[in-house]
Amino acid sequence: MNWHGLRVALVGPLPPPAGGMANQTRQLAELLRGEGAEVEVVAVNAPYRPAWLGGLRGVRALARLLPYLAALWRAYGRADVAHVMANSGWSWHLFAVPAVWLGVLRGVPVVVNYRGGEAAGFLAGAAPAVRFTLRRAAQLVLPSGFLLEVFGRHGMPGRVVPNIVDPQRFHPDAARRRDEQAPHLVVTRNLEAIYGIDTALRAFAEVRRRYPRARLSVAGEGPQGAELRALAAELGVADATCFTGRLEREQVAALYRDADLMVNPSNVDNMPNAVLEALASGVPVVSTAVGGVPWMVAHERTALLVPADDAQAMAQAVLRVLDDAALHRRLAEAGLAEAQRYRWEAVRGQWAAVYRAALRQYALAVGEE
Repeated sequence: MNWHGLRVALVGPLPPPAGGMANQTRQLAELLRGEGAEVEVVAVNAPYRPAWLGGLRGVRALARLLPYLAALWRAYGRADVAHVMANSGWSWHLFAVPAVWLGVLRGVPVVVNYRGGEAAGFLAGAAPAVRFTLRRAAQLVLPSGFLLEVFGRHGMPGRVVPNIVDPQRFHPDAARRRDEQAPHLVVTRNLEAIYGIDTALRAFAEVRRRYPRARLSVAGEGPQGAELRALAAELGVADATCFTGRLEREQVAALYRDADLMVNPSNVDNMPNAVLEALASGVPVVSTAVGGVPWMVAHERTALLVPADDAQAMAQAVLRVLDDAALHRRLAEAGLAEAQRYRWEAVRGQWAAVYRAALRQYALAVGEE
């Protein structure tokens, strides 16, 4: 595909705050521009203007929606194709639905790139409405086979294009040498109930019984911050646990390069960037086997998988990796090799095919009219 001159309206969240979808939106914009495409980003989380509107419940949604719709209308007038990062719940209704229907009004083919890990629960009640809107989208693109199956059960076919990881930013530190008696564990998920940070803390307390010098870094922010800090104190691991707050991409990459193991304790997930970034950094992963995670990594080959909400199983898996240098090395090498599938060079052609199909489908539809 000749990217030069292709005009893309990219709709999605942008940092701050940094997060999986926001980082993927920013990264995709950078990569497409690097190929020569003209990309105009329409942020669904643009700052409130004036800022005080953000403090008014019941008003702030409208205060963000109206400027968003105006920005969409303008961007679509300059675009050949629209690429919409979509999520579940109110995000779908407030941002994705208008993005699809404004595409219809403006004559722009819309690619819906659905990324919500809670899709199964959302579609259980909202499938008819979602299906009605998706019939007007040119393409439905999903980052995992897990979501492909979820949407397929509701009569909504799509195609898989995986997330992208940047090996220039996320890579191993060849000069680093492990201190096997003082392992560094990291969790890079927000402090929200769906990410199960409490399970990671309970598992870490068990790990500390075997490795008294072990330490844990928890990178993220969220409503459970105070509760999780209190739990760390209750478990007696507060002095060995660093709640770093939200980190930028470069800081997260540096954290992985200093890590011996990444723990992903989530209860709901799709295709977490956190796991991809750990793999690309050569860091072994212990994760819950939820959502799309088993589609990303293979148990005992590229990661160790455990049930959700099972701190004992998680601790045992972590200790297996820390106790067995050969297993640690094998998981790190296999994960690093697996991460190569998610480089832009490997994914670029898949996005080119999506855009070609969207443009071709729209051209055929217009011709039939």
